[in-house]
Amino acid sequence: MIRIVTTPCLESLEYASRRAREHLREVAGSANEAFGEHVRELYAVTDRAERAEATTDEVGAILKRALQELAAAQQELLLRDIEIRRLREELEGERVAGQTLTVLLHYGEPHTIYRSREDAYADTATHGRTLDHVWRPCGECPASEFEWRCEPFIYDAGSNGFRRAFMPAPEPVGGAA
Repeated sequence: MIRIVTTPCLESLEYASRRAREHLREVAGSANEAFGEHVRELYAVTDRAERAEATTDEVGAILKRALQELAAAQQELLLRDIEIRRLREELEGERVAGQTLTVLLHYGEPHTIYRSREDAYADTATHGRTLDHVWRPCGECPASEFEWRCEPFIYDAGSNGFRRAFMPAPEPVGGAA
């Protein structure tokens, strides 16, 4: 079978072919733009995921250290609680009237209570004071003027509390007798 193609028909086919190629280019361009956008979004999402994972790792490490510190603090509190209970039982079991305790003061603030002055002196070594440190009498100077100072206290049953073992002599105020 023979088909005769005329020039207008041929021109029409060429025109349709050009339009189809242009449409193909437009569609391919749109597809490439869409693909590029999806790739950029994929990279952005991947970057956010990697940063989130790194942040999660850092937070996990911080949380692990915090939990370890918390466990150590709880252990220390438990040991202190046990020591306080032991000391209370020991104090309740003994007669404390007239008994002298030594309070270690750090710049005038109570730091620790000891059964004897020797125990207090020995413990100051843990705070930077050597065992052979010469402890001088403080006289009437305020306790806040000294880095470490030991003060003896005596249990006073009348007041149900402790008082200083060595009370300074009262001075008359403004010439009063």
